[in-house]
Amino acid sequence: MRRLAAAALGALALLTACTPPQPARVVGPSDAQATWTPPTGPGPALTPVTFAHLPGWRTDKLAEAMPAFLASCVQMLAAPGQTLGGMGEAAARGGTASRWRTTCEAARAVPPGNEPAARAFFETNFQPYALSADGSASGLFTGYYEPEVRGGRSANATYKSPLYRRPNDLPASPRNTPYFTRAQIENGALRKKSLEFLWLADPIDAFFLQIQGAGRVVLPDNRVVRVSYDGQNGQAYVPIGRVLVDRGEMTLDQVSMQTIRAWLVAHPKDAHGVMNMNPSYVFFRELTGMSSDAGPPGALGAPLSPMRSAAVDKNIIPLGAPIWIDTQDPLDGTKLQRLMMAQDLGGAIKGAIRTDIFFGWGRDAEERAGRMRQRGTEFVLLPKFAQSASTR
Repeated sequence: MRRLAAAALGALALLTACTPPQPARVVGPSDAQATWTPPTGPGPALTPVTFAHLPGWRTDKLAEAMPAFLASCVQMLAAPGQTLGGMGEAAARGGTASRWRTTCEAARAVPPGNEPAARAFFETNFQPYALSADGSASGLFTGYYEPEVRGGRSANATYKSPLYRRPNDLPASPRNTPYFTRAQIENGALRKKSLEFLWLADPIDAFFLQIQGAGRVVLPDNRVVRVSYDGQNGQAYVPIGRVLVDRGEMTLDQVSMQTIRAWLVAHPKDAHGVMNMNPSYVFFRELTGMSSDAGPPGALGAPLSPMRSAAVDKNIIPLGAPIWIDTQDPLDGTKLQRLMMAQDLGGAIKGAIRTDIFFGWGRDAEERAGRMRQRGTEFVLLPKFAQSASTR
């Protein structure tokens, strides 16, 4: 998509190794109650484990995760030289798209909807690794979704808040040469560039659409226009929830998308200034030819799948890799244990166990994503039989 920092994949480059890495040494028991101990020491770590270490592994319907993995394969096989990220063993086994060829070819042979075949595929072709950082296996899980908002093709008394296309003069590396701030853009810095292509009825909707990085704009005739991230101004992202906490408007445990929006609506005179405290600004492009039951494209290029796609830190986890999450549902506290695909990035998604779950679209997705802030553990699945990067 992606929210505030959907980076393009790196330049096509090959690993210099001529042979795939050797199978990892698995630690710990293989019974159903298997546990593992995070290594001590500073920084992130990957620990090879067995599938028995993945809490709830036997309960997920893995056949339902296969379409999301195959969508990743389409993107990876289309450009086998692209770099996907990852650290250490993750980079060696899955950091370049060509490493996934053997695994993706095996995935294509799995009959759609066949649960035993899907389970056998994952257990045969992948080695799970437990994630930890600084000796802790616990991390933060948040959520995002695709909002639906009202808008029009031209400005009028109802539709006053523009969505901008990517400016031609946006620096190639805006992090090194930051562009106009949010406040400058809101005050007219881009007004004469003719970049506006949609106008929304609510400036708060426009603000949250930028945070999510994609959305569905419902026009007056009820046609739906899909929009997605197409660049960011290079300014640092400042969460306005933190701003409101620092100002004493709410406590940290009260912060959610819903409470932030409610505060902005209740304080119209202050809302504009508070939103401008976040200098980051996102530019959009219009998507065409997309099915209404498909999610927006993530940073990998694959369409995001509700509850099967997630944003990760690609300094740790390669884009395209399956991940196993063990956390809780934000509404009822039930276990949320399932296989997902690392298909997206996010400006605030940094660290070994820092994951943003794509909940989909609609009211339920908005409610769950907005309240998702749970602790949990995470595992990354890497190819056992990684294709040599030098092989085509």
